[in-house]
Amino acid sequence: MDKKGVSPAIPRHVAIIMDGNNRWAKKRLLPGVAGHKAGVDAVRAVIEVCAEAGVEVLTLFAFSSENWQRPAEEVGALMELFLSALRREARRLNDNQIRLRIIGDRSRFHPELQAAMREAELLTAGEHRFTLQIAANYGGQWDITQAAQRLAREVQAGHLQVDEITPGLLQNCLATGDLPLPDLCIRTGGEHRISNFLLWQLAYAELYFSDLFWPDFKHEAMRKALGDYATRQRRFGKTSEQIEAEAR
Repeated sequence: MDKKGVSPAIPRHVAIIMDGNNRWAKKRLLPGVAGHKAGVDAVRAVIEVCAEAGVEVLTLFAFSSENWQRPAEEVGALMELFLSALRREARRLNDNQIRLRIIGDRSRFHPELQAAMREAELLTAGEHRFTLQIAANYGGQWDITQAAQRLAREVQAGHLQVDEITPGLLQNCLATGDLPLPDLCIRTGGEHRISNFLLWQLAYAELYFSDLFWPDFKHEAMRKALGDYATRQRRFGKTSEQIEAEAR
């Protein structure tokens, strides 16, 4: 924190809700899957900017637990795109010292896709310069529920007392428990909500909304978001005067 109480220039952890792929495609009279394919280029651009800027973790909301309600044809195309992207990009991530992690309930995915997830994570497991975390079949409510279930099993087994459960302990049981909390959450596509994404983890994150559809959110847009973050004062419940006093 500098003397003006402004947040450090670069967030440690950026989380992004990649919204607007379908609307991008519809605007161009293309099928929805074309928007998802175009969005892959935006993913590459954002990874490049974050890695160059010194961001430690980038979490992308790729497929929510609610997205299964979409048309079966679109869901199937998304699964194929996810599988091909994993196979194509894993080697590139490894070559660039980027560790890949995938969070969410994998049980509903086809075994072939689950295997590809494990292989990609294993291939990049030794790289720690930058962590790319993909949220797939993920929901914030699911995450908190599975964390509570883990703690309940510990209590049931006699390894933990109920009054020993703290916010910090529950946080450690979340899918992101070993990573820093997100400092900045970006949503593209003009919507102003977090849509069941990292509900616990975003409690004190700075929120940034862009009207750009995800396929158009490239290098310049990401740099603009990071620049906006650098002007924010993060108080965490304190007053501006307290923050400024602590920075002296």
